[in-house]
Amino acid sequence: MIHITLPDGSKREFPGPVTVAEVAASIGTGLAKAALAGKVDGKVVDTSFQMTADSALSIITAKDADGLEVIRHSTAHLLAYAVKELFPEAQVTIGPVIEHGFFYDFSYSRPFTPEDLVAIEKKMTALAALDEPVSRRVLPRDDAVAYFKSLGENYKAEIIASIPANEDVSLYREGKFEDLCRGPHVPSTGKLKHFKLMKVAGAYWRGDHRNEMLQRIYGTAWATKDELQQHLTMLEEAEKRDHRKLGRELDLFHIDEHSPGTVFWHPKGWTLWQGVEQYMRKVYQDNGYLEVKGPQIIDKSLWEKTGHWDKYRENMFITESEKRDYALKPMNCPGHILIYKHGIKSYRDLPLRFGEFGACHRNEPSGGLHGIMRVRAFTQDDGHIFCTEAQIQSEVIAFTTLLQKVYKDFGFTNIIYKLSTRPEKRIGSEESWDRAENALAEGLRASGCEFEYLPGEGAFYGPKIEYTLKDALGRPWQCGTIQVDPNLPERLDAEFVGEDGARHRPIMLHRAIVGSLERFIGILIEESAGALPAWLAPIQIAVLNITDAQAEYARNVAKTLQDQGLRVNLDLRNEKITYKIREHSMQKLPYLVVIGDKEMAAGAVAVRARGGQDLGAMPLGAFIERITSDIANKTS
Repeated sequence: MIHITLPDGSKREFPGPVTVAEVAASIGTGLAKAALAGKVDGKVVDTSFQMTADSALSIITAKDADGLEVIRHSTAHLLAYAVKELFPEAQVTIGPVIEHGFFYDFSYSRPFTPEDLVAIEKKMTALAALDEPVSRRVLPRDDAVAYFKSLGENYKAEIIASIPANEDVSLYREGKFEDLCRGPHVPSTGKLKHFKLMKVAGAYWRGDHRNEMLQRIYGTAWATKDELQQHLTMLEEAEKRDHRKLGRELDLFHIDEHSPGTVFWHPKGWTLWQGVEQYMRKVYQDNGYLEVKGPQIIDKSLWEKTGHWDKYRENMFITESEKRDYALKPMNCPGHILIYKHGIKSYRDLPLRFGEFGACHRNEPSGGLHGIMRVRAFTQDDGHIFCTEAQIQSEVIAFTTLLQKVYKDFGFTNIIYKLSTRPEKRIGSEESWDRAENALAEGLRASGCEFEYLPGEGAFYGPKIEYTLKDALGRPWQCGTIQVDPNLPERLDAEFVGEDGARHRPIMLHRAIVGSLERFIGILIEESAGALPAWLAPIQIAVLNITDAQAEYARNVAKTLQDQGLRVNLDLRNEKITYKIREHSMQKLPYLVVIGDKEMAAGAVAVRARGGQDLGAMPLGAFIERITSDIANKTS
């Protein structure tokens, strides 16, 4: 007899081997119909998987996260099936699940067009409606290579040939289409109903720019029609908020082919930049950080000592002078250690907090560049805390409290906390890892933060906390981090004199709140849809006259506002006031001040808030009080 234990602790008994589907059917026809896969002793498997010994089983349906993963994986195969039906000469390569969906890479003689995507999606719908069963078989590796070569699928054969010779491989078939895959998959194509193809992009075979450029078709798939529609609506809203589009419309910045992966900041964009940087500089000053500045170019010998030259060289920009090799710094931490080492440090100096708006360069692949979100030249609000092991927890508490305030000031209150723990390959004793992980965990608990563990995701030298904010569309952005590092101080021979008079190694805490300023500004632009709060808006007020008769008064109003430190655009153009109002409204300014004869006679201003809200006429002093309150409180 075989005993199957269900999630509620109940057991079912079967006389012999039993499949996941058969167990589901024994529970009820509704569950049997909804079953997409099973989780047997913690492993997700097909519904056809046969249990031959006592097992713990969960039936996976579309309501489960694992179920959605299976749907998306299976929909990627359905996409490949449809492409092969419509374009038989296309070769299939790989098709993994990604966040919110899937993609599949194809080799084909011509680019796929938008019309092709429509046809492919229509074919996918037709194939799903056939409700063809999905079956699995296993072949020896070499037989599988020969099989796919016979089909003309050379890419697939190459993938299989890279698998060790003594291993078997699994293939999944639906109708006429069979593909290499570990699985699991839905039991039949009829389970795949709510999907949409999104776009085509280029992708190098195996991610190597020296290989052929393939065509990558992206799609999304969901468990229900409503979830699909919600996602598509979110994408439409995200497109409206795209920082690249808004950057052009609001004249903030541009990216130029003469310097790919770097940002050309326009006057208004640089004003926004300075708003973020000066705010963070004040954060440093108010919280015990000493601002430092390291050089951009450092001799390769330092990068050899830190290990970056061996492990990170491909991503570094290298230069040479007088037969010495240098690198543009990809991070600031080695420079901070050199500053720390300049002069003897005592335990009384710790914790010592350095902060730098450090300009870094990383040679990112051109295909991965994305507006100002992912660039080759960026500036970090980079900080490093040199402390003792006993001080880690208190520093984590202080840092977390500070990070929460900064995010709140920028309008983010939904923060996700994750603690990455020791990986399989690591340095240091188990005791030191225990102490470091416990210090980070207790620091989060003392800060009132609920967090999840990411087992094995820490660096080889120490654990870290990741702070991820969620924006108005619910999209996660991992910005903040604090990382325990005893390794770099050891490699670069950093020391302090302890209370016992002996030499000791400090712990280095790498920490960032907003991370890359470029990326964070991109997030701010998308979060606000370009309607930045008054304290950050590059132009806070536009002063508009109705006729030339009010021009002088308008100049005086603008000067009075500017004397209060406000950023003002004075528009005295001989245009209709409706035109000027519409034009400045499209720039998403916090306030428009309109001046006509009545306002001039009363020594007042007519005020319009963003969004077309008419606040009416008010004394200039009252308006100044209103906007300065907005700025002080960091409200809209």
